[in-house]
Amino acid sequence: MTHEAGWAHAPGALRGPSWLREPADPNDLVPLLWSSTAHKSDGDLVVGGVAMRDLVAEHQSPAYVLDEADFRARAAAFRDAFGDYDVFYAGKAFLCTEVVRWIAQEGLWLDVCSAGELSVALRADFDAARIGYHGNNKTEPELRRAVEAGVGRIVLDSFVEIERLAAITTELGVTQSVMVRVTAGVEAHTHEYIATAHEDQKFGFSITSGDAFDAVRRVLAAPGLELLGLHSHIGSQIFDSAGFEVAARRVLALHARVSDELAVAMPEMDLGGGFGIAYTTQDDPSDPARLATEMTKIVEHECRALGVAEPRLSIEPGRAIVGPAMCTVYTVGTVKPVALDGGVVRTYVSVDGGMSDNIRTALYDADYSCTLAARRSEAAPVLARVVGKHCEAGDIVVRDEFLPGDVAPDDLLAVPGTGAYCRSLASNYNHALRPPVIAVRDGVARVVVRRETEDDLLATDVGAT
Repeated sequence: MTHEAGWAHAPGALRGPSWLREPADPNDLVPLLWSSTAHKSDGDLVVGGVAMRDLVAEHQSPAYVLDEADFRARAAAFRDAFGDYDVFYAGKAFLCTEVVRWIAQEGLWLDVCSAGELSVALRADFDAARIGYHGNNKTEPELRRAVEAGVGRIVLDSFVEIERLAAITTELGVTQSVMVRVTAGVEAHTHEYIATAHEDQKFGFSITSGDAFDAVRRVLAAPGLELLGLHSHIGSQIFDSAGFEVAARRVLALHARVSDELAVAMPEMDLGGGFGIAYTTQDDPSDPARLATEMTKIVEHECRALGVAEPRLSIEPGRAIVGPAMCTVYTVGTVKPVALDGGVVRTYVSVDGGMSDNIRTALYDADYSCTLAARRSEAAPVLARVVGKHCEAGDIVVRDEFLPGDVAPDDLLAVPGTGAYCRSLASNYNHALRPPVIAVRDGVARVVVRRETEDDLLATDVGAT
């Protein structure tokens, strides 16, 4: 019988959540969760031909490990599957100049949502015409810089922003291509904080209220703004196309209304994306080819029904490219058995990182997996909780995972699926130093983002000068 306080307080053995199954061998990897080159060799985790034991010996831990071949393969898979679409890589998921060069070489477009992300793209000499600029509160200096840089599209998110951008284009005597972000009133089956198409949130113009149509009219009347089309995004970590079907129907209905009432044929449409990845065995993501087929059929069907020409489409895969391509490797510091109700014991495994390098468990209640990364164990599995070293009870890296029962200080643990929103959300909480990003390929490890130093940490502290 389920305990009212949850499974962890039920009498008997500590079993974990219903989706977590005790493995026959806790040393084994679950391939779905890892980048394509990851494998075990005599207990050593090897990614991109580099053993994590050797990587940590040279670069210390914690460290983000980016599988270049896997990243490129996922980028190419979306590019090829959505061959008639513009595929935008999500800069907010993870961005550095080397990654910008990879996406350029793989033929993708780039989505940025801040001056900092734009700076990284320009530093890497990315073609500004292939950049889309998002954000719900773009300032006048940010918009001006984007226009002057030649950004291909700016996604407008408020009436104030329409006026702000029109004033800039008028002053500079230029024309800027734009899209209008709309909210389709679709509840994506995801966490509240990453569901972005329902009405009660900060992004976009509501179709239902009439604000979206009004925004289109204002853009068409504004000097220096060229309307490409509508932009819709229903959320993130989405596993199927059902939500896109409802959203596409509503957005295309608005698209048709603009054509009928305003006599304007908008040439493009962005359907967003936010496709999900597998963090644990409970996740079942779709492959790019299936998503492309389903989404294309949806658009074709709705356009036929409405009697409108199909616009050129864009998608934004979100975390689905970089998320599975990266893992994080840690060193175990302490192992602590903690007695719970009913005589059961939970094993707490503390590592040398935590919420400063992966806030998602605390922020989104996210689940992760992990594995022993530098030796093979013959011990029976125990249900463990991997936690960080920060002064917060919520500093949890992996809430529930079966690890070998002899896990001990100085062991290496690796957590897969940390490419998206881990390094980009990393902080200096407790004055921690943010870890490096080490790209691995064909047996070679190279630093693409170096580890922070105490000098970096103190550089902005002017009180002591």
